[in-house]
Amino acid sequence: MAKELTDVLRDWEAVIGLEIHTEITAARTKMFCGCAVAFGGEPNTRVCPVCLGMPGALPVPNEAAVQWTVLAGLATGCAIAPWSQFHRKNYFYPDMPKDYQISQYDKPFCESGSVLIEVDEDGVAERVDRAQPDVADAGLQLAADGKTYATTIGITRIHLEEDTGKMVHLGGSEGRIAGAVNSLVDFNRAGTPLMELVSEPDLRTPEEARRFVQKLRLIWQAIGISDGNMEEGSMRVDANVSVRRRGEVEFGTKAELKNMNSFKALHDGLVYEIVRQAALLESGGRVVQETRHWDATKKVTSALRSKEEAHDYRYFPEPDMVPFEFSSEYVQRIRERLPELPDARRARYVRDWGLPTFDAAVLTADLELAAYFEEALELAGSRASELAAEVAKLLVNDLRAYLNAAGVGPVDSVVRPAGVVELVALVDGGTISGKQAKEVFAAMCGEAGASPAEIVEKRGMRQLSDTSQLATVIDGIVAAHPDKVEAYRGGKAGLIGFFVGQVMRETGGQANPQVVNELLQERLTP
Repeated sequence: MAKELTDVLRDWEAVIGLEIHTEITAARTKMFCGCAVAFGGEPNTRVCPVCLGMPGALPVPNEAAVQWTVLAGLATGCAIAPWSQFHRKNYFYPDMPKDYQISQYDKPFCESGSVLIEVDEDGVAERVDRAQPDVADAGLQLAADGKTYATTIGITRIHLEEDTGKMVHLGGSEGRIAGAVNSLVDFNRAGTPLMELVSEPDLRTPEEARRFVQKLRLIWQAIGISDGNMEEGSMRVDANVSVRRRGEVEFGTKAELKNMNSFKALHDGLVYEIVRQAALLESGGRVVQETRHWDATKKVTSALRSKEEAHDYRYFPEPDMVPFEFSSEYVQRIRERLPELPDARRARYVRDWGLPTFDAAVLTADLELAAYFEEALELAGSRASELAAEVAKLLVNDLRAYLNAAGVGPVDSVVRPAGVVELVALVDGGTISGKQAKEVFAAMCGEAGASPAEIVEKRGMRQLSDTSQLATVIDGIVAAHPDKVEAYRGGKAGLIGFFVGQVMRETGGQANPQVVNELLQERLTP
């Protein structure tokens, strides 16, 4: 029986580096021609002599795609190269009919960046060495409660290239060429601007890898370069993973994992491969450098082919394009396009609006939800500061639960920001209780367009806060239960719940709990 990941990681250290390919879906045309960029469609209809590699067709670089790539580098702290160029990456495979891909080799646009990731919940357990002093000295920041940690992941490079066509294998297993009866190719995707980010081998657990990709996807979405849709292939991840004994410095032999088209697949594929490599080494075997395929159905990796080296591709400078030179003024103009990034937004929510760290993190992890929150605060106007924390709480808990159940996003929600602000204001003003607000929110989800105030009036839910009315009710209850009053005054403080319950029963549950508690304290204190 295979060991669990955490058991393996007590003896072995995983070394993980990622290659993240992101289609620049913000681009309207392909990287070196004028064909439209879009997902799907009738096969081989968005093609031309350039992206089909016809003799004599010359590539013209997409300037917008170059700028988007530089923007991505600036968003991740990369240095922007003042001089760079494209190369031809030669290989023989039918997804590129010209038998080479225009990419970048030793002169990428962006180099030497980094991204800070945070790990919490169950993912912390995978970092079995998190409490060791030498690990903390290496840059891992462990929270005082030990329930979260942060670590910086280096970025080796970000370069730009053209995407390949899509192969469709018919009759095989899992869409693979092995056993296929026919293989078809769709060149619609060929030539789409594709940005590749290569990380340093700084990741040590599958959860760190997942968090890193999630963080990058959020950044790409925030700066508007890609939708990051992994199911449609807008974002694809390959992982290089090896293991070494704890305390060793030399890297082990790595394997490259492919076909991980979701965050869960990335995590599960790495877990399997780490455990597989450790078991192989413990049994006296050796790890072979190769490319392996993740089978999401069988939950295993299998050998695909031997791992290529750079020299196998016979890179040489693209002869049909001159090199690129970026002035500092050019880079600065692109830098000015950077929006507020997710980490900065989260810090602002905590600093300016007093949100709990968790709520701020949840809101900024979803761009649509963050925009929803911003709209709500704008509608709150002068009351934004006093209502912000409760608005955030409602979005993080109630609204997200509704959206998940309904299978829609914030933009398509029947509950709009104006309704959320109105509901929170009703609770803040004492018109309804927090418990009643849950009922009102449920009604808002079921009655599109109904305002909270309308629901409260229609259902007679207005909270009773009039102190003179409540005082009369409380005086009657106190008089009717002298034994309970005496016991409370004798030290049984828990009896306050009994009196609150009696008041709620007498008022049909509409008494303001805060006012009731205050009046009871006055009446029951000797």
